Amino acid sequence: MLFHVRMDVAVPRDLDPGERATLLANEKARALELQRKGTWLHLWRVVGHYSNVSIFDVDSSDELHQILWNLPLFPFMTIAVTPLTEHPSALSANP
Repeated sequence: MLFHVRMDVAVPRDLDPGERATLLANEKARALELQRKGTWLHLWRVVGHYSNVSIFDVDSSDELHQILWNLPLFPFMTIAVTPLTEHPSALSANP
């Protein structure tokens, strides 16, 4: 199942700098791990925002829920999830 996910991040400005650096390093490591695994297919930055737009390929909405809830930055995110399906006019649907 494919999902379009927008993540808007709002890390508190007064967070300890060391804690912030650790949090960001852990988030990056997890994102890279999920990309290498083929779960996090695409990751794009939204210009001018501390946000990203991503495509996830998972077996279920429950799996996506668990992935998102376990991201290190999750407590500081606002997330919007949209399930995706192939469009009938897509080239892949019309070889």
